[in-house]
Amino acid sequence: MALRPPRPHRFDVWAALAGLSGGLLLWGIGLGVRRADDPQVLFDGRWPLLVPLAVIAGCELLRRTAPRTALLIGTLALAADTATRGSIATIVMYTDLVYTAVLYGTPATARRLPWITGMLTIAATLVPFAVWRVPEALLIGLVVGAVTFTPASTGLIVRNHRDAAEAARLRAEQTALLAEMDRTQAVTAERARMARELHDMVANHLSAIAIHSTAALSLEDERTSREALAVIRENSVQGLSEMRRLIGILRDGADDREPAATPTLDGLGALVEGARANGLDVTLDAAHGSVPAPVELAAYRIVQESLTNALKHAAPGKVAVRLRRLDGGLDIRVSSPYGGRDTPRAPGSGAGLVGMRERAALLDGTFEAGPTSGPDGGLWVVRACLPVTDITRGELE
Repeated sequence: MALRPPRPHRFDVWAALAGLSGGLLLWGIGLGVRRADDPQVLFDGRWPLLVPLAVIAGCELLRRTAPRTALLIGTLALAADTATRGSIATIVMYTDLVYTAVLYGTPATARRLPWITGMLTIAATLVPFAVWRVPEALLIGLVVGAVTFTPASTGLIVRNHRDAAEAARLRAEQTALLAEMDRTQAVTAERARMARELHDMVANHLSAIAIHSTAALSLEDERTSREALAVIRENSVQGLSEMRRLIGILRDGADDREPAATPTLDGLGALVEGARANGLDVTLDAAHGSVPAPVELAAYRIVQESLTNALKHAAPGKVAVRLRRLDGGLDIRVSSPYGGRDTPRAPGSGAGLVGMRERAALLDGTFEAGPTSGPDGGLWVVRACLPVTDITRGELE
């Protein structure tokens, strides 16, 4: 399939028409560059100068789509114009071809053409003066410089400004794109964080409510039902309090409310007591020492979610929670009886393990959860190791 040549730009068409019209006007009133009796005029008369005028006007149509070709043909037309009486319009259009060759041409053309025209200007200044030894010979270099070097250097300046503006625009677009990507990632990370916080804060209470409400509805003993309803009320109040604190963080910002809503490992005792009140037989063995706040929050949430899962899925038996400060990390292990239960005591979304794994991954830690065998039968073991050394060093720095 043959490729069509590019159509001339609309401005180039108007430039060609304007140059041709101006040249015809000057030709009509008989105004030329040289007199008819000038010895340099080889083709006397008014008609010969129309040929280079028409050719260079046609080159104006190619000033943007084929600038090097237009300059080459225009140079030949200008050379032919010097053999006639000459037209000012031809010279003006030629300067435009030199300008556009630098502005729209290839980078190599833009670099070389100002040097070529500059050397040509110097040669046109020195050679005639050396030959004729008259000051008027310097005017030849001045004219050549005005026709060639001046438009070439002007085109180079404009091109450099255009390239700098384009580079600045691209940098601005890239910066905006990176900022948008950072914003999207930040929003996604914040949504994931709030989803983990919401799940960890509320799931424990709602699971206890679901389990004890089922017990209250299935038992006819008034005392047992009242105890279950008391646990339901306590978990409802605590869950509502946690929800209010989370909503306050989202609505008003975290400056004043974040410390109250962020638990620490000192609260593990209260967490275990709450799990015991919900019917779990929990033992706590914590020897963690001082750890950074991010590790402290992640460890608390992992233990909290593990106890919530034990409340919903574990078989009757002891639930053991152990925290140990090892070399460079905090080791967390929560084990609960596994097996012997067909269905969970409360429905779950399956997001608990995902949230615990995400918390460990955000701190470059490890997480694993699954069934294993123990001396007393099957166990479900949740284990996480959260690094402490690197985070502590980063906070000190």
